[in-house]
Amino acid sequence: MDLGLADRVFVLTGASRGLGFATAQALVADGAKVVVSARSPEAVDAAVARLGAGAAGVVADLTDAGTPELLISTARERFGRLDGALISVGGPARGTAADLTDEQWREAFETVFLGTVRAARTIAAALTEGGAIALVLSTSARTPIAGLGLSNGLRPGLAGAAKDMADQYGPRGVRVVSLLPGRLLTDRNKELFDATGDAEAAAAQAAAAIPLGRLGEPGEFGKVAAFVLSPAASYLTGLTLPVDGGALRTL
Repeated sequence: MDLGLADRVFVLTGASRGLGFATAQALVADGAKVVVSARSPEAVDAAVARLGAGAAGVVADLTDAGTPELLISTARERFGRLDGALISVGGPARGTAADLTDEQWREAFETVFLGTVRAARTIAAALTEGGAIALVLSTSARTPIAGLGLSNGLRPGLAGAAKDMADQYGPRGVRVVSLLPGRLLTDRNKELFDATGDAEAAAAQAAAAIPLGRLGEPGEFGKVAAFVLSPAASYLTGLTLPVDGGALRTL
């Protein structure tokens, strides 16, 4: 199936590794061009080197109000157009909602919530008909995850904001979708497994709770994200799409 991605251009935040990088790989493999961003210059350079000629890199932080415009201008200057974005930020600190400090809540709000909303609205305003934005959230947008109070508090709000923006930008032909990754073998999930004191047992327990019976690979998420951003998904907007092997028990 032709996804219609040839020569389309996307910006991806938090994309030097993990799910963002896996999505960049899937997009480039299907003929798209990408601008990948992250906070580490070394990580950005390494990601661009792996992705090849169809990629450009930007060292940027979503907490910086100028980052979205920088990504937009880089895409247009380097590749001549902009067709969409994958907006992802690192997972916030662990801890229960009651135990986390005010400062931790403020910092997470700036990075996870406000940075994402700012990028989504700025990029959406710059897109023309056929553009698409995907927000990388978490299954915590639908059901809380033990020990991840910041994610449980902020991700559902982001899903609501994305739905609101989908309504606003839909008449212009711009789509907004939330992706809800579950237990995928990213560095973030490996850190969560390690934090239990027995990573192997924690991973096995997580896999046992997934109907498919295994943890997912980042590349499996990347292919779903690439489809959602592509013209082949032109009638999808305003939804939250789990990529979790069936782990969520909500309909």
